[in-house]
This record gives sequence, structure tokens and C-alpha cells, in this order.
Amino acid sequence: MAHEPKGREREQRPEERQPEKQRPEERRPEEQRPGVRLAWLLRRWWEEAGNASGGTRPTQQALASKVGVDQTTLSRYLNPKHASTAPPRVVETLHTHLRAPAAELERARELCRAALEENSRQRSAGLEPEPTGGTGTGTGTADGGTVDADAPGVTSGDGTDGPGAPSRRRPRWVVPALVAAALVLAFVAGTVVRDQYASGPRTPADGAAAGAAAVSGAPAEGALQWPLLLKQKEDLFTRGRALQHLLKEREYEVKADGFFTDETQEAVMDFQRRKHLSPDGKVGKRTWPQLVKELGPGAEGHAVLALQELLNNTGQGGTEVSGRFTAATADDLRFFQRSHGLAPSGRSDVETWLFLLVFQSPPDDAPEYQRDTSPLPSAPA
Repeated sequence: MAHEPKGREREQRPEERQPEKQRPEERRPEEQRPGVRLAWLLRRWWEEAGNASGGTRPTQQALASKVGVDQTTLSRYLNPKHASTAPPRVVETLHTHLRAPAAELERARELCRAALEENSRQRSAGLEPEPTGGTGTGTGTADGGTVDADAPGVTSGDGTDGPGAPSRRRPRWVVPALVAAALVLAFVAGTVVRDQYASGPRTPADGAAAGAAAVSGAPAEGALQWPLLLKQKEDLFTRGRALQHLLKEREYEVKADGFFTDETQEAVMDFQRRKHLSPDGKVGKRTWPQLVKELGPGAEGHAVLALQELLNNTGQGGTEVSGRFTAATADDLRFFQRSHGLAPSGRSDVETWLFLLVFQSPPDDAPEYQRDTSPLPSAPA
């Protein structure tokens, strides 16, 4: 009778072997969007940061301070259920501070580029980025713990959590709606081209504002129009604050809170008179090109604050609003320029200002550093 080995000597039959557990970020690309896979990867870096001998995992509050973002923003970057995508500089900084495997940095960069390009394509098509799906274990807290996915402020795809949960199916009306939107854009583009060639010669300021697409939506590239700002009671958010920072750069005493008041209107009218423009107090296609400034690394001041405010609200991730044009600001600006077909110079020329002013995400609130001093935004009608 043959001796049957026992314990460790016994080899496991092929059919008895358990498949190796697959990491969430390593699933097939068609199973998860790049933004979700990037969030899983960053979260694993953070969770495994204290696994090394004698190592301690940093709290999200401490890590956010090192990365240069607020804790809420970092928590979203590490939450696969949220649509926020960490920008390249944040990914690289996290990789350094968390001492993640060197071989995974390039992979994280590729996921970051794919996720931001996907978000940019959706906005260019007039759509908001879809909420990221997938499964997760909740949102990290400041003390290194987690919050259950069903807690307030954390939304799941369809009310079910955990492995094996069904993903949200796209409603049937989405495709017809996209087709209808494409037809409308084609009609608008045709009208713009007709008017462009029928209106006779134009000034250089008009050329920068070519097209008649509305700024309230996401206009098709190549048919952009400078946003028109004028006196009103409602908060104009990032565009309003950018205007006021640019006025402060010209030594006008205005408050950069996003509200277009009498004070802002008077400053605009005085600037228009100095530039031999019609002093109507409205900031549009003729005033913006005179007001913006070309900026590059090393620049400081209110014009840089205006640039960083706009760049921070384009949906590509957090840009530090410091008033100093740093290397990180240049990197973020180059990524924005590449995403919109502009020359990636890392400098803010007039065309870049136009694209930044047009491609603004819907604001949720005043920036954190202003919440104690700014009036509350007007309630929507």
C-alpha cells in the first residue's frame, strides 16, 4: 500500500488550489474606470504605509498637510466611491511620502492621465463626469480609521456595498440624449460658422472670443466666448473672484469675494476708460483680454491668485491657491493645456485664460480660506 504524505508534505491538487486574491485596482480595465482604479491604488498605498517594520501609517490629516491639500480633498482622492481624481503632482507626492513601491509610480501616472482625460472628454461633450462605481470599504478618517459607506456624505452606486454588488446600469435614455445633444451642438456650430463668415472683418479682441456658444454650458472647443460678467446680487464664484483679483493686481481696492457690487463695477469702468474701451461696467470679450496677464514660474501676486482659483476649479484636481506661481502650478497648467489642445507651455497666455474662464466646474461653496469672510452664496431660485 502506497504511503500518502501528510501535513506539509502533501501537495494540494490543482482543483483544490485557491485562486490568488486580485487587488481591486488590478481588475480588467473594462470592469472599472481609471479614476476608480487610481483611488484603489492610492488607498492601498496609504493602508500599507504602516506595514513596514516599525512603520506607522500617517493620519489623513497629517498626510494632507504634507501633500498641500485639505483633509476633505485627500479623503476624496482615497475613496473609490467618489469621482475626484488626484492630479499628477498629488499622486507623485503621495508615492514619496507613503514610500510606495517604486514600480507602481508609472502605473499610477498612467491611471491619473487616463482618468483626467476621461473627465475632460465628458466636460467637452457637455456632460458631468459620471460618479465612480466599484466597491470599497468606506472613507478614511483623520485618525486613520474608516467611515462606513452608508454614513452621511458617502454615497454608494445603487444602495449595495461589498464584493459582488451589482454595478449601476446606465439608463436607456442616456444614449438618445447624447445623440440629441450632438445634433444641437452641430446646429450651433453651423450657425457660428455662417455668422463668422457673414459678419465681415473683426478686431483681434473679437477673434479671441470667436463663436457664439454659451458659457453657462461646456462650449465646443474652437467656438468659445469670453464670459460676460456684470453687476448682480448673485455670487459669481470663481469667475467673479478671478475678475476681482485681476483688478487688485491693477491696484484697485476691491474685495475678492465673488460678488459683483458697485465697488467692482466702478473699478471696471475706470479700467475701461484707461484702456479706451466703452465704460459700461461689463466685463466681456473686449475687457477680459486687456485685463488678463501672461504669467509664468516665479510670478507672484493677485493675478497668480486669479489663475490658481480658475485652475483649481477645472475639475482636474486640487491646485494650491497661494499667490505664488510654483513648479506645481506650472505642471497643473501644462496638463490643462494639453487636455484642451493648447500648446503646453506652462504659461498663461490670453488663449489659456479664455479656456480657463470657460471650462469652470459648477462651484459648491466659497473656497475654504474665504468662508469666514465671504457673504453666503445666494440660494438658487
